[in-house]
Amino acid sequence: MAASASSTVVPYLDKTDFLRLQNGSDIRGVALEGVEGEDVNLTEPVAEAIGAAFAGWLVEKKKADASQHLRVSIGHDSRISAKLLQNAISRGLAGAGLEVVLYGLASTPAMFNSTLTKDEAFSCPVDGSIMITASHLPFNRNGFKFFTNGGGLGKPDIKDILERAANIYNQFTEESLTLSERVASLSTKTVDYMTVYTSDLVKAVRKAAGNIEKPLEGFHIVVDAGNGAGGLFAAKVLEPLGAITSGSQFLEPDGLFPNHIPNPEDKTAMKAITKAVLDNKADLGIIFDTDVDRSAAVDSTGREFNRNRLIALMAAIVLEEHPGTTIVTDSVTSDGLTTFIEKKLGGKHHRFKRGYKNVIDEAIRLNSTGEESHLAIETSGHGALKENNWLDDGAYLMVKILNKLASARASGVGGGSNVLTGLIEGLQEPAFSVELRLKINQNHPDLKGGSFRDYGETVLKHLENSIGSDPNLQKAPVNFEGIRVSGYGGWFLLRLSLHDPVLPLNIEAPNNEGAVKLGLVVLAAVKEFAGLDTSALNKFVGS
Repeated sequence: MAASASSTVVPYLDKTDFLRLQNGSDIRGVALEGVEGEDVNLTEPVAEAIGAAFAGWLVEKKKADASQHLRVSIGHDSRISAKLLQNAISRGLAGAGLEVVLYGLASTPAMFNSTLTKDEAFSCPVDGSIMITASHLPFNRNGFKFFTNGGGLGKPDIKDILERAANIYNQFTEESLTLSERVASLSTKTVDYMTVYTSDLVKAVRKAAGNIEKPLEGFHIVVDAGNGAGGLFAAKVLEPLGAITSGSQFLEPDGLFPNHIPNPEDKTAMKAITKAVLDNKADLGIIFDTDVDRSAAVDSTGREFNRNRLIALMAAIVLEEHPGTTIVTDSVTSDGLTTFIEKKLGGKHHRFKRGYKNVIDEAIRLNSTGEESHLAIETSGHGALKENNWLDDGAYLMVKILNKLASARASGVGGGSNVLTGLIEGLQEPAFSVELRLKINQNHPDLKGGSFRDYGETVLKHLENSIGSDPNLQKAPVNFEGIRVSGYGGWFLLRLSLHDPVLPLNIEAPNNEGAVKLGLVVLAAVKEFAGLDTSALNKFVGS
């Protein structure tokens, strides 16, 4: 790590390209040494500048005058760089005249919730909130997510904050850094907000079960927190509801993530929670990512509720409560899911772009136009509900599932997690599914010094033009991202990554033969683009 701000020789602060820290609607960077080829760029002075920049942005946003003392809450996941960055960003906020409330180990959804909670004993609501996290990325990474009571900040806001931070960073003086450290020590306090947040989750389950004190009594539910911030779910949510949680694993925070990546999309992680369920003969398993904004579940037989299955389960629950509502998902969901939502459940499936913020914002937009939508959810496990202020909250998704278990028992329906399994009966799942990543070589002469985005768009346009004459293929009539095509009993989607010089290719088909045929269609169209690495696709089709 860099030296603390107070002892840094300011004229020699490392030059930093702040805009490179932007990752969509988050800030992410390398906070620790230890990985070859990854230089530290999220230092303490950089974090302090970002804190001061958010303060300036927030004051403008709230149109606050000098008499208003705006409050910002800060929480973090289990990463080992969290405390240093917390202290640095606190100095930036306090030095700009804001009150800082520290939550310690927290979840991303709790941080947003702190802008909505009305409880002065816990200094709530806060005017803004910052979560220090890099989700499931390796131990050396870290970053920031920002919230107001209007939700998470968008890409333009993050760009604005980083531009402000660059200016602040370049104007740091020894005196200003020393002053911010002194002010921070006087205007920072610590609050146990996670107790408030988890007690609200407990109340939600009790209410769904008809105000029974322990509606999960007798249920055996194991939690896998992956050594992230979700370990408290077992003790603070499940146990007060009466659930047995023995066999839960990796609940202790450990920023080196020694057991597996905390990621519900990771196969090793899902195998770990599945094994825990089967070994303990549990009714249900729950797994969270590092900062608890994503989740997945496993039933008593070891069947996973993640990706399309989790979406199907949540859609079934929400459509029981709101018949006919629109379910917004990202672009890579299966055709079988569409059939399930629309034909079996009587809802509407609106497939949109990748990116949890894109999906949530689209659901909000649909509601504003009069099209009712109550659920926005990505295959990654990000999910948000209208009833929960469109908060991207993995813990709340699991509470909705627990509500179903509890209410089923309260109405006399037994069978443990069979209640959940029955809800997705009839979901057609692809026999074959694969994602291949076609990388764009940004140094290739074909790009002529242009951006990888322009090159990627050219590839997509060429693919679109090339499939028009093939009678076996049909372009999706409504599509918001990339090129989606049905054929040979399946479909493919080629799109441009949100952040990276990559064209991800998703293929689903009833068998390997159909998938290879679809892969060959794409390969024939893109092979003339020398700046595109098609080796993964070549290997897949066997050429």
